[in-house]
Amino acid sequence: MKIKMKDGSIKEADFEEELGKNAFWHTTSHILAQAIKRLYPTTKCAIGPSIAEGFYYDFDFDFRFSEEHFTEIEAQMEKIVKENLQLKHFTTDRKKAIQIMEKREETYKVEMLNDLPENEEISFYQQGEYLEMCSGPHVAYTNVIKAFKLLSVAGAYWRGDEKNKMLTRIYGISFPSKDMLKEYLNRLEEAKKRDHRKLGKELGLFALFEEGPGFPFFLPKGLILKNLLIDYWRKLHIREGYTEISTPIILNRQLWETSGHWEHYKDKMYTTLIDGADFAIKPMSCPGAMLVYKMESHSYREFPMRISELGLIHRNEKSGTLHGLMRVRCCTQDDAHIFITPEQIQDEIKGIVHLIDEVYSNFGFKYHVELSTRPKNSIGNDEDWEMATNGLKNALDSLKLPYIINDGDGAFYGPKIDFHLEDSIGRTWQCGTIQLDFQLPQCFEAEYIGKDGNKHRPIMIHRVVFGSIERFIGILIEHFAGKFPLWLSPIQVKILSISDKYIDYAKKIEMTLKKEGFRCEVDGRSEKIGYKIRTAQLEKTPYMLIIGEKEVKANHVSVRKRDDGDLGNMSIKQLLEILHKENIS
Repeated sequence: MKIKMKDGSIKEADFEEELGKNAFWHTTSHILAQAIKRLYPTTKCAIGPSIAEGFYYDFDFDFRFSEEHFTEIEAQMEKIVKENLQLKHFTTDRKKAIQIMEKREETYKVEMLNDLPENEEISFYQQGEYLEMCSGPHVAYTNVIKAFKLLSVAGAYWRGDEKNKMLTRIYGISFPSKDMLKEYLNRLEEAKKRDHRKLGKELGLFALFEEGPGFPFFLPKGLILKNLLIDYWRKLHIREGYTEISTPIILNRQLWETSGHWEHYKDKMYTTLIDGADFAIKPMSCPGAMLVYKMESHSYREFPMRISELGLIHRNEKSGTLHGLMRVRCCTQDDAHIFITPEQIQDEIKGIVHLIDEVYSNFGFKYHVELSTRPKNSIGNDEDWEMATNGLKNALDSLKLPYIINDGDGAFYGPKIDFHLEDSIGRTWQCGTIQLDFQLPQCFEAEYIGKDGNKHRPIMIHRVVFGSIERFIGILIEHFAGKFPLWLSPIQVKILSISDKYIDYAKKIEMTLKKEGFRCEVDGRSEKIGYKIRTAQLEKTPYMLIIGEKEVKANHVSVRKRDDGDLGNMSIKQLLEILHKENIS
C-alpha cells in the first residue's frame, strides 16, 4: 500500500504496520468529512485523526444529527471510494492557508491557523473537491479503503474545553477487506456481551450510584473476588521478599510540593483544608513510602529494599471519561516501591518483569511491552534520565523481550515500562508498569550508607502488577465473560435440591465442602430443578450438585460442570479430588 507523507514522498507500508494503519484510518476520516460536506454543505469541519482503533471526526452541524444519518453518509463514502480519488499534497504559507479556509467558511480551521506562528508552513491534502489542512500521512488513492463502518456518535467540546461549543463526534472503522471488517464487527458484538458493567450487575459483583459517580461499590460476591486477588497478590509478594505498609490517604500540601505532584499533578488531585492548611487526598502512594523510608538510616546491605502497599488512591477524572471499573475516581493500586543501588538496576527490573509475566500468564493473558521516555514536563537532569532510560533498555534487552519505544510518554520523574495485556478477544489493556526514578529520592533527600562508608542517594523503582484492583477486575470480567476459573469464582459450587425433602443432605454436603475450603451455596427454593440449573448457569457457577432421592440413598452427588454439562454421579471423595485438583491459583 502506497503512503503519501507530509514531505510529498511515497512510502510502502502494510495495513498491519503502524504507519499503514494510521494512514488508512486517517484517510477514511477525510472520506467521511468529504461525504458530510457533499450531503450537508453548511456543516463545519473541526478535526479528524486516526486513533488507537479506527478514527473519528468532529463536526458542527446546523441540524440535529443522529446515527439515523449513517446510511446515507456511508453510501456517499462508498461513491468517493469508487471514484478512486488521488490524494494530492501541497504546502503553503499561513496567510494563504487562512485565506483558503476563510473562503470555504471553515471557521474551526481558521481558528487553528490563527494560533500557529506566522512563518509556519501549512500542509494540505486534497481529494477531488475536498481540501483538508493536515500533516498526514494518507494512502495515495481512495479505492484502497475496501470496507468501512460508522460506529457511534458522541458529543465533544471543541479543543476539549468545556467552555467551548459542543461538537458532534462520529467514530468509525475501516479495513482493506470486507472479511476483516466482518471479523471486527463480530468482535464488537462479543465485547458487548462481555461488557463488565452489564455482567457486574447480573452477577452481583459491583454497583455504581449517582450519589458517587466514579466511586464503585463492591457487593458481597464482588468483594470475595477482590479479596481473592489481594490474597493472591500478598502470597506472591511475601514469596518475593516484600514488606507491606499502609499510608494515610490525606497528607499535607508541603509533602506534595516536595514530591513535585503539587506542581505537575494538581489538576488530578482532590484537595481540602484541615486546621486552615492545604491538604490533598493521595493520587498515588510514593510520597508516603518515602516518609516511611526516611524514618531510619539505611545501609546498602538492606538493598534491594522492597516495600509494597495496597494504596487507596483518588484522582479527579472528568465525568465524561468515567467507564465502569475501567476508569474510576477511587481505586486500590497494588503499588510497590523498591530502593536499590545503581548496580542493582538490571537484576531488579528483570525480577519484576518475571513476576509480572507469572501473574499475567496465570490469568491466560498475552502482553506486549512499551518503553516510555522522558516527557517535556519533567524534573531532573539529563545524566540521570539517560542512566534510568538505559537501565530499563538494558534489562529488556537482556531478557530478549521485544518492546516499542513510546517517546515522551514517561512519568514526570522517570522513564517507565508499560505492560499491555491482550484479552481473549484480542483487545489490549494497559495494566502493569515499572518506573525508574532518580528524582524523588533527591526531592526527599533520601540516603543510604554505601560500601565506601559514605552517604549516597538510593534509586527508587515504582511498580504495579494489576495496575489497580478495580480495573483488573473489570478486565477479568470481560476476559472470562464472567466465567471465572474455579479458584477465582465467588461461588464455586451450587448445591441444588430437587425438593425440600433433601435439604438436610444438601446442607450436610455444604458443610463438608466449606470445611475443605470451598465457597458454596444451597439453592433450597421451591422451584423445579430445571429452573435452578438455569439460574446457576446464568450465575456462571463452575459446579452444580443435584441432590435427589437416588443421591441421598447412595451418599453421592450428581455433578454438572458449567461448560462440560453432566459429569454423572460420584462420591463426595471423588468430587473433592476433582475440586482440589482444579482449585489452583
